[in-house]
Parts: sequence; structure tokens; C-alpha cells
Amino acid sequence: LIARVSNVRIIWICMAVWALVSYGFGILLRPMISGIGVGGSDLGFWFAQQGSMYIFIALIFYYAKKMNEIDRQFDVHEE
Repeated sequence: LIARVSNVRIIWICMAVWALVSYGFGILLRPMISGIGVGGSDLGFWFAQQGSMYIFIALIFYYAKKMNEIDRQFDVHEE
């Protein structure tokens, strides 16, 4: 039960980061960060087009690393 709670907590953290980057920076906060230039366009456009994908890939690796740690902690890891 504790391993399941840990898993759900990590999922919620990853979902919150993903939502902040995708919807927050790409859509809702875009007018506030539009003056910052990145790669020839503004930062809001970059987050909407490329940044959210990079963050999503980073979240995949973060989730896999944290789940491996939880598996080892509860002795259910693969050999």
C-alpha cells in the first residue's frame, strides 16, 4: 500500500509539472514571457512548441528513476 501511495504521489508531481509547462507557460502565461527571446522566437512560443516536449521526455526519465528507487526500497526490483 505504501508503494502504491508513493507511485501515485510521483505521478501527481509529474502531471503538475507537465501541466505547468504545457498549459501554464505555453498558453496562460505566454503574454508575460513573450518578451524573452529563445532561438529566434519568444519563450512562450518555444514552450508551446518544443519546451513542453523536452520537459515531457525529462519527466519520463525522472519517473523511471524514481520508480526504480521505490522498487528497490520495497524489494520488488528486477534482477
